Amino acid sequence: MTKAALEKTEYDVIVAGSGAGGMSAAVTAAKLGLDVIVLEKEPLFGGTTARSGGVLWLPGNPVSRAMGFADSIEEARAYLKHETNANYDADRVDAFLLTAPEAAQFFQDNTAVKFDPLMTFPDYHPSAPGAVDGGRSVVAAPFSGLELGKEIRRLRPPLKEITFVGMMFNASQEIQHFFNVTRSLKSAIYVVKRLSKHVYEMLRYGRAIRLTNGNALAARLAKSLFDLNVPIVTDCPIDAVISDGDAVTGVEVIIGGKQIRLVARRGVVLATGGFPQDPALRKLLFPHAPTGAEHWSPAPPGNTGDGWRIASAIGGQTTALPNAAAWIPVSRVPYGNGKYGVFPHLIDRYKPGIIAVNHQGRRFVNEANSYHDFGQAMQATCKGQTEVSAYLICDHQTLRRYGLGFAKPFPVPYRQHLWSGYLVQGNSIAQLAHKLGMNPTVLAETVKKVNADATTGTDTEFGKGSTSYNRYLGDANHPSNACFAAIERGPFYALKIYMGDLGTFAGIKTNSTAQVINQAGNAVPGLYAVGNDAASVMGGNYPGAGITLGPALTFGYIVGRHLAGRNN
Repeated sequence: MTKAALEKTEYDVIVAGSGAGGMSAAVTAAKLGLDVIVLEKEPLFGGTTARSGGVLWLPGNPVSRAMGFADSIEEARAYLKHETNANYDADRVDAFLLTAPEAAQFFQDNTAVKFDPLMTFPDYHPSAPGAVDGGRSVVAAPFSGLELGKEIRRLRPPLKEITFVGMMFNASQEIQHFFNVTRSLKSAIYVVKRLSKHVYEMLRYGRAIRLTNGNALAARLAKSLFDLNVPIVTDCPIDAVISDGDAVTGVEVIIGGKQIRLVARRGVVLATGGFPQDPALRKLLFPHAPTGAEHWSPAPPGNTGDGWRIASAIGGQTTALPNAAAWIPVSRVPYGNGKYGVFPHLIDRYKPGIIAVNHQGRRFVNEANSYHDFGQAMQATCKGQTEVSAYLICDHQTLRRYGLGFAKPFPVPYRQHLWSGYLVQGNSIAQLAHKLGMNPTVLAETVKKVNADATTGTDTEFGKGSTSYNRYLGDANHPSNACFAAIERGPFYALKIYMGDLGTFAGIKTNSTAQVINQAGNAVPGLYAVGNDAASVMGGNYPGAGITLGPALTFGYIVGRHLAGRNN
């Protein structure tokens, strides 16, 4: 439904934003009998969720429990105390941990949302108190876009840079088949079948129909809304909220150049996706972006801090947090005519034979640590420099085995990336260093150290491959160390990486029922914030896979119940 189809001006609940947080609040409220509408600023629904991996961190979830995993709220609490440190918010953490299993069960039992377990996906810091080696994360089950009918046209597609000719992959297990296509008959057969089906879908429908990961989660939530006759009105940004005394009672939207007031009898939910695409807030909150422009985000272009500003305008508190976003290294993919795509480095860094070096040619991090930890290390090694950037380095064998960033593994051609400048090639390490403007002796010493350690399979400098999380995204078939190998067979390649994000952590201050908190420390009646609009319950850290979507779904569920008058 477009804004032109807006048929009435009064609802019980108005939700601003159509990512996992907003849609889960809308689904819950509607399922409990409320009259709900979802307003989306952009022409497509799904938000950042539709571009994500679709993984949710939900300790104690029923999906893993059915597979025999026995989680403990006490252990999960201990883990979050360790991870959030001084930013531990006991009330919100407990609300999340105690409600997450119930929320997951609610969506499984009552909606189109279904999850698959990720039994071997470890917490990101598996040696920390309360951490586990799998079972807390789940992923949205694959979904047929045909179930959305004509609404499939309004679903935000996955991030182009992490698809293969528009094809989505279902987590790392499916990707392994593509890595092994020339090494395994089973993988080759799987890939041929998968590609054949994808080609048919593209010819028949003009887009991928087998939806996976975040695209599947967004589609499943949207299908649940449509089943409940809840409209998603696109091209309809909220301009402001309306107050009656201290209470929020509605919103103002711009339709056809006219400002229209919509009444929310019970409440307004801010779920506009945070501020990763807003230069002003980046300048304010990202130390590495002094002008706001030194940052590249794969988030949708409309995530420009609308919720932050709307809440602030009526006296809502915002909080900065020590890390204002979920950091991730990204590379800029040149498309010509001065246009670039943003590729988030989620998988390649973990593979054996790939290292990261700073501008001096030295390693600075365990490359197989989480993207957030990598991003913090990248900022630290570039402190005092004009640009936060680094390089991923590998040899020819590794490039063709695993790919590097947007450059895909064999048999996909790669030379176009040399011509565009995306990849830099050197016939020797010294030549590569010269092309990168770094001291060739330093880079040669770095590679020599890596190669010496590779003979034993132990990274003595940074411990790459030493944790279960490192190894999860490594290559289990590689001898000695799933994440570590020599760099010795030229030519050699470098790829420049920059600072990016997977969503913002700083945001609107909320309480345990996701109500916005005002400057006096009180809840604003009728105003809620969820998803990346709300300050992260993780306190600026990144404990495990899905720590944005897990709380988004859970607090969305909490908000829906609270609006319906159910105790939480």
